[in-house]
Amino acid sequence: MTTAQSFDYIVVGAGSAGCVLANRLTASGRHRVLLLEAGGNDRNLWIHIPLGYAKLFTNAKYNWLYKSEPEPELNGREIIQPRGKVLGGSSSINGLIYLRGQPQDFDHWRQLGNSGWSFDDVLPYFRKSEDQERGADDMHGTGGPLAVSDVEKHPLCEAFIEATEQAGFPRTEDFNGRDQEGAGYFQLTARNGRRRSTAAGFLKQARKRPNLVVATGALATRVLFDGSRATGIAYTQNGLQHTAHAAAEVILAGGAFNSPQLLQLSGVGPAEHLRSLGIPVVADRQGVGADLQDHFQVRMQYRCTEPITMNDFVNDWRQRIHGGLRYMTSRKGMLTIGAGYAGAFLRTRRELETPDVQIHFILFSADSLGGGLHPFPGFTASVCQLRPESRGTVRIKSRDPAAAPAIQPRYLSSQFDIDTILDGMKLQRTIMSQKAMQHYIAEERVPGAACTSDADLLAYARATGTTIFHPTSTCRMGSDPAAVVDKRLRVHGISGLRVIDASIMPTVVSGNTNAAVVMIAEKGADMVLEDAATPPLAATA
Repeated sequence: MTTAQSFDYIVVGAGSAGCVLANRLTASGRHRVLLLEAGGNDRNLWIHIPLGYAKLFTNAKYNWLYKSEPEPELNGREIIQPRGKVLGGSSSINGLIYLRGQPQDFDHWRQLGNSGWSFDDVLPYFRKSEDQERGADDMHGTGGPLAVSDVEKHPLCEAFIEATEQAGFPRTEDFNGRDQEGAGYFQLTARNGRRRSTAAGFLKQARKRPNLVVATGALATRVLFDGSRATGIAYTQNGLQHTAHAAAEVILAGGAFNSPQLLQLSGVGPAEHLRSLGIPVVADRQGVGADLQDHFQVRMQYRCTEPITMNDFVNDWRQRIHGGLRYMTSRKGMLTIGAGYAGAFLRTRRELETPDVQIHFILFSADSLGGGLHPFPGFTASVCQLRPESRGTVRIKSRDPAAAPAIQPRYLSSQFDIDTILDGMKLQRTIMSQKAMQHYIAEERVPGAACTSDADLLAYARATGTTIFHPTSTCRMGSDPAAVVDKRLRVHGISGLRVIDASIMPTVVSGNTNAAVVMIAEKGADMVLEDAATPPLAATA
């Protein structure tokens, strides 16, 4: 056991939220902060080249490589659950798409009793973090650490957008405006052909400050308590056990899987489950690890009539050389694209107030996520339901902090979700049947022309559907008995302990989650600083 150190704040997890917190909490120079990260530094070149996410998808050095438990509604399949294990967390390995969700999502959070979380309340924090390439306006900001940039136009994407218009939906220039509905290009968290993770945007500048200590390869093992007050963190690093004390607060920022895992390991969670593992109960909190929500996606793949896809770029050495040279000289081209290039937010029923499905239009095709691309021109369009009713769980399986928790999303366990996915698949086919897209489609490879009935489509969804990597809500914010944190992100019944990450979302936002996590961290940091009663600067033992 090493000598303990003392800080004002300890932040567990240097991911999408943790890097933001480390920056904002140390900015004044008054507070001494320890940032713990189980992964390593983000020096790998492929982290910083946008297309590099494909290289990191199965790399255990940078990815926790979690899997779900066998999913009953998905033919007993174990579904991959990748999470970043590196500075920047999932913002260092994700598909770079910048989407906030719908304004109505946050108004709904407020309606659930979380005052201070309406869209008008959170918009200043989206704007604060943002360095929008298009400039500032009432919805967007400039000068923030998180670069948000446009992508180049592509003929396939233009055809998809036009086909969506032909199907009766509008074209949109900004999915992050007041109205999300329509088809258009995604923006990316990148600038000048380089990924702008929260490690690059927020942590890099903060690491120059003497009041921030960043410990990599540091696995938190439990929160330390004095009665019902959190006092510090126990963690392992380089095979040694360490203890760090927090004079003010411990802040968990491990995400929707690791934050509830650490709480349960520390004795905060469902009491009966903790006792079954021999863990002393600090607080019986049934909601810790409950209410897991995620976006379920079903991918439909197409053979393209022209060699203009990522498949052709990867499989042709001449295109690879040309693409590499273009990237080196101009920071443009195929190496700069994210996981989704264009997309659409659509209502499956006209009476709905807002879109209930999202389509990701992707310029490549493969038999499996992270697998090799097909040897022919191909592209993918995936449909996901934006507001699922299905709820799952995250539960530790042992007292070993290094053991993966049991992740059980329970995709398609709601009939409402099944109906919406089926409607989304049919709507996507309607778009692909329009004149603008038919020029580029040689065939629908999967599910294929023979798959026509609802039963066939559902069977395909159960056999092939998977996560779109947006787990949330396992430490849900609220005032009801099952809620884990209050509206200021403090763990109910525990002092000196907050959770600030995707796990606090009362409901998953309608779109990719990373931008909303950055917003939560921005707002959470302000709450921490507002609640601080001018604490003394902690000394290091």
